[in-house]
Order: sequence, then C-alpha cells, then structure tokens
Amino acid sequence: MTGNEHELEKNPELPLSKEECVYTKCYCEENVWKVCDYVKNHHPALLDNCYCVFISNKDKVIPLWQQKSSQREDTLVIWDYHVIFIYKQSEKESFVYDLDTSLPFPCDFKTYFIEGIRSNQTLQPQYHRSFRVISAPMFLQTFASDRSHMLNEEGNYLHPPPTYQCIKTKECDNNISDFISMDPDVGVGMVKPLNDFVSFFHHS
Repeated sequence: MTGNEHELEKNPELPLSKEECVYTKCYCEENVWKVCDYVKNHHPALLDNCYCVFISNKDKVIPLWQQKSSQREDTLVIWDYHVIFIYKQSEKESFVYDLDTSLPFPCDFKTYFIEGIRSNQTLQPQYHRSFRVISAPMFLQTFASDRSHMLNEEGNYLHPPPTYQCIKTKECDNNISDFISMDPDVGVGMVKPLNDFVSFFHHS
C-alpha cells in the first residue's frame, strides 16, 4: 500500500460535520437516531454501512475516556450507558461519530478504541463493557423513547429534553430499556463482548 492509499483509507466516505448534527446533551440515543435519519435523507446509499451502538453492562456502570463532560484529568466518565454512531467503510476501516467525545469528529475506530474505550484488562469485571450493535435502518424502524428515564421522582427532567417530539414507532412509544439491556435475548441487534465488537469494526 502506498502512502496516498493509506491516507485515503483514513478519510470517511460519509461526509458529516458536527454542525449538521442535532445535539442535545445527555440524550445520546436520540442524537444518534437523528444522525441515522440524516444519513437516510442525505446519503441513503451509505445507510446500510451505518450502525448504532449502545454501550452498557449488567450493572449499568461503564467507564469511557475522552468524554467532554469529564471533570477529571484522565478524561474518565462512568456512564450508565452511552450510544455512538459508527460508519463501517470497509472490513478494515470504520469511523466513530460521537458528539460527546473530545476526540476528532469523526474519529477512526482504532484511535477511538485505544483512547476512548480502552481494554478491559485493567478494569474490574463489573466495569467490563458490552455492545449492542444495531444496523441504522433497524434502529430507525424500531427505536422509541418517551424520555421517562430522564425524569426524577418529582417528575422533572434531570436534563432539558430535546425540543422536537419524542421518537416513537407505530407499534411502540417507549422501548429504550430493551436497547440499553445487554441481554442478547432482549431487543434487536447483536450484543457483543469487547473483543467481538472490535473485530467486527476493525480487522488489523
């Protein structure tokens, strides 16, 4: 491979800037749904190469690094879950579009994994992450949220919700818990452990 060919592989075929994205802080699942919808409307030929990925685990305690909301020097945040958009350009190269990261947007998958996700080897088992990988068309067809998971006991929002209407399907008003769940017998998509997730999006 020549140097020029390598550089071309590092540039995503999916042109998408942060400015073209709808963003609401702490509503990552809806932000990703909006990215999928944008691709469907503006780059439909690329939609089948796009994926929504929910990251969580049984105890809903997942460490991620290079998160903009981190108050720590090591950029660590412990989320109950997080959602990212991935464009799988080829078997060897994918790009992560994460509106909550301090890494580039988009970021090549290898860099995002090394700096943002990191290995499980240094983590206690309760912090090991699982990944629900859903094709973008399937996510657009099936996801629904009434945002009730963002309400406190008094019925007030923990964080201001998006200004647009709640996302729902003809069949369902709220199934976000099925997407956050890492039970492979629940919901849609494929639930993968870390190593399988990495090999699906990046073959070295």
